[in-house]
Amino acid sequence: MPEVRLDPWGRPDIKDYSRLYEVFGIRPFREVAEKMKSMGIEQSLLMRRGIVFGHRDFDSLLDFYKRGEKVAVMTGFVPSGGFHFGHLLTGKQLVYFQNLGFKVFVGIADAEAYAVRHIKRKEAIRIGVEEYIANLLAIGLDERKTEFYFQTSRKGSYHSLIQLFGSKITSSEFESIYGEITPGKIVSALTQAADILHPQLDEYGGYKMVLVPVGADQDPHLRLTRDLAERMKGEVELRPPSSIYHRLMRGLDGGKMSSSRPETTIFLNEPLEVARKKFMSSLTGGRNTAEEQRRLGGEPEKCPVFDFYIYQLIEDDNKLNDVYKRCKGGKLLCGECKAMGFSMIREFLEEHQRKLEASREVAWSIVEAPKF
Repeated sequence: MPEVRLDPWGRPDIKDYSRLYEVFGIRPFREVAEKMKSMGIEQSLLMRRGIVFGHRDFDSLLDFYKRGEKVAVMTGFVPSGGFHFGHLLTGKQLVYFQNLGFKVFVGIADAEAYAVRHIKRKEAIRIGVEEYIANLLAIGLDERKTEFYFQTSRKGSYHSLIQLFGSKITSSEFESIYGEITPGKIVSALTQAADILHPQLDEYGGYKMVLVPVGADQDPHLRLTRDLAERMKGEVELRPPSSIYHRLMRGLDGGKMSSSRPETTIFLNEPLEVARKKFMSSLTGGRNTAEEQRRLGGEPEKCPVFDFYIYQLIEDDNKLNDVYKRCKGGKLLCGECKAMGFSMIREFLEEHQRKLEASREVAWSIVEAPKF
């Protein structure tokens, strides 16, 4: 059986998510579904459809939440390109947990953008504010209950954590987690550990437990961070973070959706005609000919267009099931399906882009941008 390695800086092709349970110790998310129900917490769309498939210590976090302890949800974004539908998955999860009463921390990983992605500083700062913070506000994050910050302009003991963490791990341990490593990646990984753990410090609010929602490819950062939290015992009290994992949304070409490959995704500030051309030329799960598809049916489980329906566009489970059955039964051809999907994308983008325009000015006023 081939080795399973997750590369948070690469383009992993995860074919069997169930193997992540046995190889890395991620737990199936379905285990906590009953506990959420007993607490009166309605699952999000991503949870109930199995897109959020795994967790680490989410059940423990629910115990803290039930007792009324201060809990936070934290994630970071690397400002290396535009905000697209893949980023929207994480953004919606932040809104979901904020509505449950979690404090939200959003780190803009400008240090990583510079050191690993080689993005110029001024451009990383602009993208961080005008793309990431502005889009998150536009989708519904409440600025009064969200702490946005850039890694390089964060004040306080946050930077001390990065330095202290460096003494708690060896280069061979880094390589066992990440594979080939560079100085930039090492600094980036230690900085991300500080991003995740620093909300527990009193000066940042003293949140008793921190949840990190991520794509499955980011688990190496969580494993490193959990190890570092344990190794800091006796010096500073840090609990290993909780995490939930979502499946990676396929790009329009069937591969990974990525900012660095604009043809694979639709950006939320994209002109509608550009978005339409991309979506209408997307790979599908259709057959070679219309006749063959009517006879054999489509394969929606292989289709990036159907991914848009599952992950983003169709909230009603009955409606989604109807689209699935019509495709499988050969009654829905790809052209009609794409036209239907783009009408939903158009409606979303038109409304979102109006909100985005207003959010950009606000975004600059609520975050301290790096001075250089």
